[in-house]
Amino acid sequence: MPAKPKTIAPLVSIIIVNYNVRDFLHHALVSLQKAMKGIRGEIIVVDNASDDGSIEMVRRRFPKVQLIVSKVNLGFAKANNVGLKRARGKFLLLINPDTLVQEDTLRVMVNFFQENLDVGLAGCKVLNPDGTFQLACRRSFPRPWVAFSKMIGLSSLFPNSRLLGRYNLTYLSPDETYELDAVSGSFMMVRREAYEQVGGLDEEFFMYGEDLDWCYRIQQAGWKNYYVHSTQIIHYKGESTKRSNLDEIRTFYQAMHLFVQKHFSSSKLFAFLIRAAISVSSRLAMIKAFLRPLAVAAVDIALVDLAILLAELTWFGTMFRVPSYAYPMVYTVPSVIVVAGLYSAGVYTHRRMSVSRSMVSTVVSFIVISALVFFFKDYGFSRGVTIISGILSTVFLPGWRLLLRVLGRSSSEGRRSILGRRTLIVGTDKSAQELLRRLRSRVSDGYDVLGFIDVNRKRIGEDLAGLPIVGSTENIGKVIKDMKVSDVIFSTQTLLYADILAVIGRTHAQSVNFHLVPNTMEVIIGKGSVDSLDELPLVQITYNIEKATNRTLKRLFDICVSVVLLISIYPFLYLKKVSTGKIPSGFILRIPKVLAGNFSFVGPPGNSTATSGPNRHSALFLGKPGLTGLIQLQGSRVLEDQEKEQYNLYYAKNQSLALDVEILLKTMLRHRREV
Repeated sequence: MPAKPKTIAPLVSIIIVNYNVRDFLHHALVSLQKAMKGIRGEIIVVDNASDDGSIEMVRRRFPKVQLIVSKVNLGFAKANNVGLKRARGKFLLLINPDTLVQEDTLRVMVNFFQENLDVGLAGCKVLNPDGTFQLACRRSFPRPWVAFSKMIGLSSLFPNSRLLGRYNLTYLSPDETYELDAVSGSFMMVRREAYEQVGGLDEEFFMYGEDLDWCYRIQQAGWKNYYVHSTQIIHYKGESTKRSNLDEIRTFYQAMHLFVQKHFSSSKLFAFLIRAAISVSSRLAMIKAFLRPLAVAAVDIALVDLAILLAELTWFGTMFRVPSYAYPMVYTVPSVIVVAGLYSAGVYTHRRMSVSRSMVSTVVSFIVISALVFFFKDYGFSRGVTIISGILSTVFLPGWRLLLRVLGRSSSEGRRSILGRRTLIVGTDKSAQELLRRLRSRVSDGYDVLGFIDVNRKRIGEDLAGLPIVGSTENIGKVIKDMKVSDVIFSTQTLLYADILAVIGRTHAQSVNFHLVPNTMEVIIGKGSVDSLDELPLVQITYNIEKATNRTLKRLFDICVSVVLLISIYPFLYLKKVSTGKIPSGFILRIPKVLAGNFSFVGPPGNSTATSGPNRHSALFLGKPGLTGLIQLQGSRVLEDQEKEQYNLYYAKNQSLALDVEILLKTMLRHRREV
């Protein structure tokens, strides 16, 4: 009988430990498959009890990937060891699921190992999502002086000093290859002989520290560790930790304690000092994390105190008329009451940028303050000051939140500003055009797409799907600067990952948010966020526009604003029309119709209709026709019926006084740009 052919062992085994980062994992696997072309290899995914559909995604879309499913979260070290035991490759790559590799990454790293036989472990250049260099990808071991300069901040103050910048080797160029102590666990390639000599990761480290420990043991075994600059990856740092209930700070410093105890316990003095420094640093880090949300409260306190000062100036004609003994109470008690009210409404926790909640809470808080002033006569200097400061606070506190939303800079997890972030799409193929269509249909995602970027200059100036091709990947930096772009989205179906990383690297100094769209067109992956692009089915729900309260507030807003405009602006524009014959803005001329109730300032076009689904028997109420609205903001762009329905449904579902103000502001800003 003929002998069975021997199975050729893979050259590279890639081990990925995943925990609840399905979309990042999908993109990582796509980039790895491209990087494996021409290389004999295998991919092993160890899933740490994810509940976000990661397991099903891998089974459905990557059937050739070896999937190991754990019913419990084993931790990073233990899960990697499970994958290492399954691996058969000559070179073993441990890589995080929230990474993106270039097409040449595996080839460059394998060639480096084959040319340098004394190298046991190596890492490559790692970039942050904004294109900046990730310092953790090259490190020194925390020996006494290195640890001391790091802990007290000398390494940050003097990064270019060979003496003080040794922890992250900041005195060395990131564009050179050299031997070092340790690399980041986000990307570690190890020679099999080194792994078999020292064993796998130390499972006492649940997360953090295990990479440093592995590098130390491999170096102690006589191998060299290297940083290789000639290829690079992107690392979306900390995504798995965000999706767990893990105390990241405590876990990190516990890992540092364990590392010191394991490798530096022979020097009792140093071990004591470094443990003390780690303990102090961990507590300071915890305090910083606790105090960070208080920054929002500090802004509110300052604005309440400012409102009181302005109220004094308005009522008395001068400031600081209150008796000196009362100032400590006057400038602390009202702000404390307001902050307590905002906190009880969830404004400092899960609804930090809520305009409506901050407005209602401020009103209620000043009602309480007014009652206290009535009972405590020693502080009841003027009810007028109390009323005016209450009105001003009700404007200031919701106002700065609304302003952030209008500018698109809110960190809230809720709806983004409809003003939109000025965005470019890199790519001009069908997938890029499909991306534009999906972005237009999802109003809440807040991307104001300005145009396309092509791979070369040949088609610059041409129109594509109603938008111009404004530049190429060669001059994208200038386009970003000239057009004041805040976000760049890469359509990755036809672009090389190497080209994407090159663009990010060249433009990282311009403070741009970079996003990647996998070939499934389901999500947009950005720094610390994953936005869905799926066209979700609509379900029958109660829409805000149908609520009696919203309709009443909307009508009151129309009446108040139209009265103000009719008194202040309308007469001048009307007289100008009569004297010059020039017709002013149709928006202004139709204000009387708003006051009469025939129009609203914000609403659908006069001929707009929408339904909430095939099972709805009557047309969805969209309110009165609007002088402006989401559809009107699209200008001369021709909208498909489906797009119009998306805009109408979005407005009906999310209508609020704050949204109407945002749309009005955007109308004015657009009008200014056109003028």
